[in-house]
Amino acid sequence: MFKLFLDSSEGVEPTNNHAERILRLGVLWRKNAFGCHSAAGCRFVERMLTVVQTLRLQNRPVLDYLHCAIVARRAGLPAPQLLSQAGH
Repeated sequence: MFKLFLDSSEGVEPTNNHAERILRLGVLWRKNAFGCHSAAGCRFVERMLTVVQTLRLQNRPVLDYLHCAIVARRAGLPAPQLLSQAGH
């Protein structure tokens, strides 16, 4: 990584501050909620935090996505696309 930074300093962060800021939401949730109490609960939290952070990074509305996902699940349809398509 350091060699990559030296070879091409444009667009390459010298620290991992961005990644740490992204993980902060999960850390704060775990602190305030006193963690998970079951394996299924932990999986739910992992997935929700991933969805929320992914949508926030794409500047997409979280509640709209969750609503569409629930409607699709109840109708037996696949979940809406979480990752935005290239060029959109």
